Amino acid sequence: MPRALKPGGLRPGDRIAVLSLASPVEEGRLEKGCQELATLGYAPRVDRGTLARDGFFAGSPVDRVTALRRGFEEADIRAIFCARGGYGSNYLLDCLSEAPASPKILLGSSDITSLQIFLWQTVRWVTFYGPMVATNFDHGAGTAHGYDRRSLLSALTETRQGWSLDLQCESLVAGQAEGLLLGGCLTLVESTLGTPWELETSGALLVLEDRAMKPYQVDRALMHLKQAGKLRRLAGIILGDFPECEAPGGSETVRDVARRILQPLRVPVAWGAPIGHTSRAVLTLPLGVPACLAASETVTLKILEPACVG
Repeated sequence: MPRALKPGGLRPGDRIAVLSLASPVEEGRLEKGCQELATLGYAPRVDRGTLARDGFFAGSPVDRVTALRRGFEEADIRAIFCARGGYGSNYLLDCLSEAPASPKILLGSSDITSLQIFLWQTVRWVTFYGPMVATNFDHGAGTAHGYDRRSLLSALTETRQGWSLDLQCESLVAGQAEGLLLGGCLTLVESTLGTPWELETSGALLVLEDRAMKPYQVDRALMHLKQAGKLRRLAGIILGDFPECEAPGGSETVRDVARRILQPLRVPVAWGAPIGHTSRAVLTLPLGVPACLAASETVTLKILEPACVG
């Protein structure tokens, strides 16, 4: 496997491009999120097309990919933070056949999974699965629907050593394993199957989370991944808390489904981490970086090396 390409770590005063790459964003929430970035010591720059609307997209695919390329190419931009997810990042991938080899920080979650997997599979970019400007930063640090400040700064600024995270969840299957952190939103991971950038999961600590799915829909998605061979040689699995996925009365819950399908894999499985779609302060995870998952009475994730370079 080619060596992972790590971006430069963030420094105080660095300029951050704030982009809408999927669905439209609310202006008030965007402004509040940018204020929080300024409080953290950074200089957010909202791209001129960030507030665009084109049906249920934040502008046309051409406009969105142009904004993304500007963020990649402009020397004074040190990172790209996504405004929100929604739907539509997949439209950009056909226009990114030659993604830049020199990486920058890309922070996002939900629908941004499509872009993160594309960048990993095509050029081995390390990206960051975490809070977004108008869905988490606008709520503030450590609050419901907000973001976890410690994991964010560890992921984006640490350039000398790894760090440990309390995943704030339970052990569904106990054990310890090392592997590359990969994955993201379950629906979007599944949608890579059959594409040129289908996610390679062998040896991975696979991150899977989503929202508003019925338990049988989660079952179907996990079975699809299993039958496609994507669960065959995993090191371990980290699951989100799957909000708005309540089961009809008397039926299996998503947790029940996960246990039934994943326990026979005989790898450690963590259930209920505040990642991606969650009502808690969302953690930031570096994708493409080796980590060690230890699932027992408590569940910890040790990031084994820095995700950024100095």
